[in-house]
Amino acid sequence: MIVLFNKPFNVLTKFTDEQGRPTLKDYIDIPKVYAAGRLDKDSEGLLLLTDDGQLNHQLTDPENKEYKTYYVQVEGDIDEAALTALEAGVSLKDGLTKPALAKEISEPDWLWERTPAVRFRANIPTSWISLSIKEGRNRQVRRMTAAVGFPTLRLIRTQIGPYKLADIPSGEYRIFHK
Repeated sequence: MIVLFNKPFNVLTKFTDEQGRPTLKDYIDIPKVYAAGRLDKDSEGLLLLTDDGQLNHQLTDPENKEYKTYYVQVEGDIDEAALTALEAGVSLKDGLTKPALAKEISEPDWLWERTPAVRFRANIPTSWISLSIKEGRNRQVRRMTAAVGFPTLRLIRTQIGPYKLADIPSGEYRIFHK
């Protein structure tokens, strides 16, 4: 079994927290499922969980060449030079990233309201990009967009390999039987 969960902003990708912060336990009441990978507390969107240890390993193995796709709201008017740099690979403190797929997109019309809302500055425009990567370094997408001069304001994972967020509302999940 695979659980496709639309993780809300500010939810930890674990089932317990000593500090009482929101966790997966607050949304998912299915015994013996575990997150296949991570999604930072301040990121939203698709998180896969499974009760199959072998599948969990397959989904999280760094040798797995599946793309993870994110819709990213960035500060500023994204330009072709930044998109080209993202596609070529970006130099970060922990080394050069693998080439990515990057393109500017319109703000998604299916997007839910985020609580708290993304900061808005009247004199600074924002852009949306679709960014697909095959790595999973710590806060990689945020570091990549910052490295090309466009800090991330909102980050939503929409796809992991063949698994898509589709129309799952924020905070809800669907069960996919393999």
